[in-house]
Amino acid sequence: MMGSVISMDGARGQTGRSRPGKVGLWVFMAVVTMLFTLLLFAYLMRMQFADWRTLPLPWQLWLSTALLAASSTALFIAHRCVQRGRWREVRAFVLASGACAVAFVACQLWVWQQLAVQHYLVAGNPANSFFYLLTGLHGLHVLGGLIGLALTMARLRRGSEQAGGYVQLCARYWHFLFAVWLVLFTVMGTVTPALARSICGGLLS
Repeated sequence: MMGSVISMDGARGQTGRSRPGKVGLWVFMAVVTMLFTLLLFAYLMRMQFADWRTLPLPWQLWLSTALLAASSTALFIAHRCVQRGRWREVRAFVLASGACAVAFVACQLWVWQQLAVQHYLVAGNPANSFFYLLTGLHGLHVLGGLIGLALTMARLRRGSEQAGGYVQLCARYWHFLFAVWLVLFTVMGTVTPALARSICGGLLS
């Protein structure tokens, strides 16, 4: 997904050629934001029915949150290194970000495996279905971001300073993914059916 919106940029991400990529990324993030907003609203609405059984969140989700935070932070540092022309460090931090992102996806699969062992299957309960849907959809966007990181790393290894624009866009997208994950994790971990009724009642009144 990320690979489709990244375009060539200058060393400091200021050339005219970067503008279509930046605009495309903002549009893409706006669409994804609307998608997750609608899904979360459906989550809150469905939560109010009597057959809802809250899913216990495995501790591994805290680990995956830390991994995604580390990935986002590594790209933030990589972008700062681009601005200083420290390309060796840029490559190192982009690689570190990718490694943390891969670990995040692996950790999410571990979470799914642990839930399956405890018989919290997709069709077992509406809460289960929403959990797998939300985390799975977010995971797909992370995989899309990994494609963008791979393209960026390939350009960095060729020594092209134009890859700086790619680093900037990847960093922006990764911060967005982390923000989305924090919202999902917070809602799934703290919102109760009673609170959902209060929220939805306020929104619909």
